[in-house]
Amino acid sequence: MWKELAPIGRHPGSGGYRRYAWTAADGDCRVWFRAQAEARGLGYEVDRNGNQWAWLGDPLGDDAVVTGSHLDSVPDGGAFDGPLGVVSSFAAFDELRRRGAEFTRPFAITNFGDEEGARFGLACVGSRLAAGQLTVEKAHQLRDGDGITLPQAMEAAGYDPDAIGPDPERLARIGAFVELHVEQGRSLDLTGDPVGIASAIWPHGRWRFDFRGEANHAGTTRLVDRRDPMLTYAETVLAARREAQLTGALATFGKIAVEPNGVNAIPSLVRGWLDSRAADQDTLDAVVTGIERAAREHAERAGIDLDVVRESFTPVVEFQHALRDELGKILTGRDGDAGRAVPVLGTGAGHDAGILSASVPTAMLFVRNPTGISHSPAEHAAEDDCVAGVIALADVLEGLACS
Repeated sequence: MWKELAPIGRHPGSGGYRRYAWTAADGDCRVWFRAQAEARGLGYEVDRNGNQWAWLGDPLGDDAVVTGSHLDSVPDGGAFDGPLGVVSSFAAFDELRRRGAEFTRPFAITNFGDEEGARFGLACVGSRLAAGQLTVEKAHQLRDGDGITLPQAMEAAGYDPDAIGPDPERLARIGAFVELHVEQGRSLDLTGDPVGIASAIWPHGRWRFDFRGEANHAGTTRLVDRRDPMLTYAETVLAARREAQLTGALATFGKIAVEPNGVNAIPSLVRGWLDSRAADQDTLDAVVTGIERAAREHAERAGIDLDVVRESFTPVVEFQHALRDELGKILTGRDGDAGRAVPVLGTGAGHDAGILSASVPTAMLFVRNPTGISHSPAEHAAEDDCVAGVIALADVLEGLACS
């Protein structure tokens, strides 16, 4: 399965993946998912929001156990973020069949669409729509960098954009959702454990900073006469680093758009996107407030106009303690290692499991990442650790869904 997925959407220059929502690469990933479902005799369907489902048992039954993740990527992302969870779900299902496990609850594997938000700027669109956390009106207003709207992209890919919206009936039939994911950090590497259990997802969000100055000639305009928004943007980037260090939070300007974007032109507009995360809400509020305050002070001194817009936000997610503890009981002391508890760790990365947690009991498993690098072609997990993740997921699914 891994070898079949590997070439899809891989950029020959960077070696990273560009599997953006509703593009040809995304479509190829969807074809792959359907083929995996049908090869196993699983019932296949696509829900109203474009999320894919592979069912064993009655999809209309209650108390289903569901696992899966996503197949799309960030720009030049790695091979593991998302796909490891989907591949591991099919592999865990194969392992349970090898064991002769008998399912006593409906079971499904899913691929949630547009988790990374690389194309339209909003993460977890598929799960947000299903959970009612993104309105149809706002979804229809989403545009990519070329001005193509989400409905136009869906329609071009052969899906019905008029069907999207909340799916409470489907979510009400799910008794547990377990997502396996490569760890995006080094906690497991530092403890020496191949697999861990998620405790919580930090609150996080995205803010757009629009710095507006005055376009002018780079070769003839005196420095003292310039209203250059790039300078104010640069000061804000440095302020974000300082505020993050002071508060113990994370703050990153990782995307920028410039107008008119000419080498010999002073910009009229610099638009930068801030990603910020923290272990708790008060800290997140403090770091973002500090960054915005610094940006406005620099802008005022330089004669730059500034608008700040919060484009997305996800509050802290505490995974359901009962399900999390059940995973711990299932995984503790396996393989003759009596009494050894599986580590429980928080994460600053967002996931579909975090979105769904408001509607269904959710839990996450993490697979060790030896470097901690993610959202990069250098993202990696050792094959032995990936296999350990599959076995752990199979054990969890057997404990939750089988007799």
